[in-house]
Formats: sequence, structure tokens, C-alpha cells
Amino acid sequence: MYTLTGLKPKNPIILAAGILGTTGASLCRVAREGGAGAVVTKSIGPVPKTGHPNPSMVRLDGGFLNAMGLPNPSYPDFLQELEIAKKDSGVPVIASIFGGTAAEFSEVAEGLLPGKPDAFELNVSCPHAEGYGAAVGSSPCLVEAITAAVKDVTNLPVWVKLTPNVSDITCIGTAAESGGADAVVAINTLKGMAIDIESGYPILGNRSGGLSGKAVKPVAVKCVYDLYSALEIPVIGVGGVTSWKDAVEIMMAGASAVQVGSAVYDRLDIFSEISTGIEAFLRRKSYSDVKRLIGLSHEMV
Repeated sequence: MYTLTGLKPKNPIILAAGILGTTGASLCRVAREGGAGAVVTKSIGPVPKTGHPNPSMVRLDGGFLNAMGLPNPSYPDFLQELEIAKKDSGVPVIASIFGGTAAEFSEVAEGLLPGKPDAFELNVSCPHAEGYGAAVGSSPCLVEAITAAVKDVTNLPVWVKLTPNVSDITCIGTAAESGGADAVVAINTLKGMAIDIESGYPILGNRSGGLSGKAVKPVAVKCVYDLYSALEIPVIGVGGVTSWKDAVEIMMAGASAVQVGSAVYDRLDIFSEISTGIEAFLRRKSYSDVKRLIGLSHEMV
């Protein structure tokens, strides 16, 4: 049976944070209709946030540029949605959380425990929320302290989602591991910007945002590859995965599981499609288990 940090996803293809994770009903839909092996909620913080002004998302040739600004109702008001997802989704539910300090992270984690999430994913990587995300996730010391603070209030698995907008992602991954992380998730979006050439104005309401989609896949593959070499804990790959071939590639780089985000924009059943493709690939290659794919490219050096 496939396991990941003690969890038992139905398959290794997981809904990424921030995509259809605002309500319990949408999380259940992704699991039931889409075929996701597990689901991650929208990032939830210590206080309500309305997010950045519109336009907050634009489609580009190579993906999407977004500056949502971590809108969320805060953890007390999200408990009901978490309970619905836990009751009806039939898959592990991972609560994505954020804060500006280690104390805020532990506060949110503790506040969501009554909703019985299966694990926590720490968002120390969002590139467009001032005072949150990458603002704290670019410091190894802060990442270690935040991870340790959450581990102090729960025995649940803790995943730490890393930003690629640093000089060396392995330093941040090592800090998360030192803080007690059970896995790291790589990567979040890349800093980006788009300008309307007729008016000269930045298109996003926040001016800049985070780039996701096909364009970032090579960056994700490299980050996963480097983290796999540097860490003892599992790496969960995310970034630009739109097909089973993409998923296989990022697993060969070292990912124990693969999260899918932007690709859900085009089709909800992307999770089932990828899982079916991987299974067919395993049969064609005479691999007995999906674990055979994890880190395979490292054996070829």
C-alpha cells in the first residue's frame, strides 16, 4: 500500500494548496470526481484576510500569474469546512497554514486540531503576501523555528512548502528538516510580473505576483532533484505538472508524491488521468511499484 509520512493517499497525485481548497465541498469534489489521492486546503492564517485587489490572476502563454494575497477567513471560521472535507472526501486532508511568526503558526495549527486534519503543510513560500510566506521562508533560522513550533503542538505529520525564490533551496530544506519536518514540498510559485503595453500599467492589482503552470516545471524538477540529494525526509514535488509524463519526471527527480495545481483550471479529472498514465507506464516498464520511480534519475549519474 502506498504511504507518505504515515498517511495513506489513494494515489500519489495530490491537490495543491490554494486550488479549490476554500470549502469542504470543493475539496470533496476534487477527491471524488477528480480522483485526487489526497487534498490540501487553502492556506489558513491567524486573522481574516481579504487578499489583494483585482485583477488577482491572469493567464499567460506558459501558465498563470497570480497575486491572491492569501485571502482566508482565519482558522476559527474554517473549522467547519475542514470537518466537512474530513467527513466526506474519503482521502487524507492536509491543512495548509501560514503566519508571520513561529507563535502564529503554532496558534493556527493548534486552532485547527479540532477539525482533525491528517497533516499540516506550512506555507513559508507565498511570494506575494507581505509579512508572510517567502518573507519568513527565505530565512533558514525562521523556517527551523516555525517548523519546531508546530511540531511542539501536534504529533501529526508536518510538511513544509518551500520557496524557489532563494539562492539555495537546500539550505531552507535542511532547516525544515532540522526543525522536525516530516517532508518538504517544492516548489511554490516564482516571482513574476506582467504589464499592459497599451496603458503601461502592471496588470495585477498587486503589481507583481507568482508564476505557476508549465513554465515553472524545469525549476521544480531541479529543486526536487537537489532536495532529494540533500535531505533524508521525503520531497513532494509541485510546479507545472500537467500530464502523467510530467509527474513521472518529477518523481524520477526525487519526489515521493506530486501535487497538481494550475492544471485543474482546464480539467478536474487531471488526477485520475495522471494516476492512470503512471500505472500504464509502470506496467510497460515492468516496475512493480511506484516507489521504483522515486529518485530514479539519481541512479543514472
